[in-house]
Amino acid sequence: MLVAAPEWVLALVAFLVLVTPLVVLHEFGHFVVARLFGVKVDRFSVGFGNAILSWKTRSGMEWRLAWIPLGGYVKFAGDAAAASAAVPDSEDLTRLKRELDEAEGPGAYRRYFHFKPVWQRALIVVAGPATNFLLAVALFAVMFSAVGVYLAPARVVAVLPASPAATAGFRPGDVISSIGGHTVESQDEVLQELRFRANVPTRFTVIRGGQTVALQATPGAAVTTDPLTGSQRTGRLGIAWNPYDVRQVRYPPLQGVREGARESWRLLRFTLTYIGRVATGRESGAAIGGPIGTAAVSGAAVEYAVKSAHGHAGLAAINAGKELLQLAAILSVSVGFLNLLPIPILDGGHLLFYAYEAVARKPLGARVQEAGFRIGLALLAGLMLFATWNDLQKLSLFKNLGGLLS
Repeated sequence: MLVAAPEWVLALVAFLVLVTPLVVLHEFGHFVVARLFGVKVDRFSVGFGNAILSWKTRSGMEWRLAWIPLGGYVKFAGDAAAASAAVPDSEDLTRLKRELDEAEGPGAYRRYFHFKPVWQRALIVVAGPATNFLLAVALFAVMFSAVGVYLAPARVVAVLPASPAATAGFRPGDVISSIGGHTVESQDEVLQELRFRANVPTRFTVIRGGQTVALQATPGAAVTTDPLTGSQRTGRLGIAWNPYDVRQVRYPPLQGVREGARESWRLLRFTLTYIGRVATGRESGAAIGGPIGTAAVSGAAVEYAVKSAHGHAGLAAINAGKELLQLAAILSVSVGFLNLLPIPILDGGHLLFYAYEAVARKPLGARVQEAGFRIGLALLAGLMLFATWNDLQKLSLFKNLGGLLS
């Protein structure tokens, strides 16, 4: 059976509530740093399409609220189009400078983005992803400090016979403190670290009787299944935990920020590890998702939060807020990372071009840039198609359509 319409509505609303602010704040990061460097801005828009509401400042910049709430954009003066991907070459810059001098007077070109020093343009571009990373740290810090987290210590209760843990010398009572050089503080963090360590020799550190003991283990392979993420291969040690050994922790604000930065970095590290394993053929790429999957996860999280409130409206709102807060932090890391990929038309592609310009002391030629943007657009389109296919597979849409048509 296809997903019911109310569930799709819930998923769509949750998706917009999550993604739109993340994209708008990403663009706002570009905008703030651009204005610090004196760049002239024509428009900042929340949403796309025709304006619902707009007004202009005394400097002539337009603030706009548009009809399609799928993010937003900042349009620098002199760009051919909103969110222009073009980086003018030397001939374009010469022509544009002459036109600006004629239209606005000598020296007017200095206010335009493309005439700023390359280091300033690079900082303006970096400001978008940096804003997403800082936002993720802030959201995690709020969650860890105001809401708190439930931690289950990584204390081994039992070791399965003939398991990788038994072979490595794990004992009941051991508390796992690090895996592969990365500190772990809970059972969840242990499971996350084991995610990409199936059949990979790994160094473990445990606390045993007040002493630090180093162990070497090779986790076995296991398959876990999730209705949204599908089947995933993961590492398994062969140890048992106490599921009731759980405590709630609320961190002081400064420690909450530290834990937020740690959690954001861990997410980024796992993403880099996963992509590296996909590139080397050790992972299938099935976990790569797109907007449909994000909407489905968002809707499922809100639905779960509402159901767990058992009819209490206030508790339902609190639970939904907590779920969306965590999802927003995770997605913010993803948005920042995606934009830093060295693909032309993304921020990372611009930085690649600026790196060339800094070394060669001139922009890339127009033909090279045009070819780069076409390749970048094809790569991005291919990635989106692949992610959408994965999303539809996880939702079993094709299987359901096959049943309807048979």
